[in-house]
Amino acid sequence: MARLELKSVRKSYQSVEVIHGIDLAVEDESFTVFVGPSGCGKSTLLRMIAGLEEVTSGEVHLAGRRCDHLLPSARGMAMVFQSYALYPHMSVYENLRFGLVNQKTPKAEIERRINEAAEILQIGHLLQRRPSQLSGGQSQRVAIGRAIVKEPQAFLFDEPLSNLDAELRVKMRSEIVALHRRLKSTMVYVTHDQVEAMTMADRIVVLRDGIVEQTGAPIELYARPRNRFVAGFLGAPQMNFLVAQVESVTEHGLRLSVDEGRATLRAAVSGSGDLVGKTVTVGVRPEHLIHAADGPLKCRLTARELLGAETILFSALPSGERVIASLRGIHDIAEGAFVGYDAAPGYVHVFDTDGTALAPLRSWREDYGAVGSRASAA
Repeated sequence: MARLELKSVRKSYQSVEVIHGIDLAVEDESFTVFVGPSGCGKSTLLRMIAGLEEVTSGEVHLAGRRCDHLLPSARGMAMVFQSYALYPHMSVYENLRFGLVNQKTPKAEIERRINEAAEILQIGHLLQRRPSQLSGGQSQRVAIGRAIVKEPQAFLFDEPLSNLDAELRVKMRSEIVALHRRLKSTMVYVTHDQVEAMTMADRIVVLRDGIVEQTGAPIELYARPRNRFVAGFLGAPQMNFLVAQVESVTEHGLRLSVDEGRATLRAAVSGSGDLVGKTVTVGVRPEHLIHAADGPLKCRLTARELLGAETILFSALPSGERVIASLRGIHDIAEGAFVGYDAAPGYVHVFDTDGTALAPLRSWREDYGAVGSRASAA
C-alpha cells in the first residue's frame, strides 16, 4: 500500500517559515491535487516529499516507511517536472533508459519497461527522436514515460501542463487521468489552475500561506467551502460576495438584507438569535443565480460574454457591488439594461466576519445531487 503521510511538516528558509506544520494523508491509489495561489507553498511541499527540498522538521512516510532522511532516488517516487527535464543530446529511448541503467536494472527488464511505457503513452514511434524534434505534448509524454519506467510507489507532478497551450492542456488532463486509472498508483499533482484541480482530482488540498485551508472531494469543496478563501478560489467565474445584515433567524435558516437594505435573500444555514443585526458576507456562485425580472437583486448590466453554451453577464447593484451571473444558452441582453436575479436558499453561502462559513442545514448532496468524486477531464 503506497499511502503517503506528512506529519507536522515544516519548512523554513533561515528565520522565515513558509510551511507551517502540515499534517496530511494521501491514500493509496488516490489522485490528490495540491492547489492554491502563487507563493502558497504547494511546490515547496511537493519538493520536500520528493527529497528535493530538506524538511526543516516533521516526517514524510510512504507505504509505512519514513523517507524524509533518504535520498530522492531511494524514496520510491518519480517526479514529472514543468520543464520536462529531458536530456537534449539523448534520444527518447535513451532518456527512458538512463535512470534504469544507473540503477543497474537488467537489460531485459529495461526493455520490458520501456516497451510497456511506450505502449501506454503511444510514443513507440518517437523512441529514436531527440527532444528538439518533439512537440510540447510529445515531450510531456516522454517525461511521464521516464517516470513510469521507474515503477514508483508514488508519482509526483509539479505543474506539468503549464507550458502547453489551452487545447493541449485539456487533452493531456484526460490522458493523465486515464493513466492514473490504468496504473492504479498514488499520484500527487501540483497546480495553480483550479480547473485542473476540479477535473482531475479524487481529493483536493487547498493551500494558502503554507497552511492547509481545506481538503476533500472536488464537489464537496465546491459545494461546501469551509471559509471565504476556499469559496473564492474554487469556481470560475469567481463567487459573488455581497455585504449583508442578518434580519432574522428561523428553523429554515437566515433572512438577509443585501444591497444596503434594498433586497432580501434567504440562506439555508444555521444560526442563533445572536446573529440578528450582525454584518456578514453572502456568497452566491454565478451559475446559481436565477435570472428573473422580479428577482430581489436589481442590477444594471455592464458587460456580457456570449459563449454559446452559456452567457456570462457582468452587472452591478445600486450599491456598486458587482454581480456576475452565468446563464445557460444565449441571452441577448443589451448593456445598460436592468436585470433581476434570485438564488435558492441552499446555494446561498454565509461567511462570518472572520471568513468562516456558517454551517449549512443540509448536506451538499441534498443540493447538488449524488455525483462522483471526480468529473470527466474532457
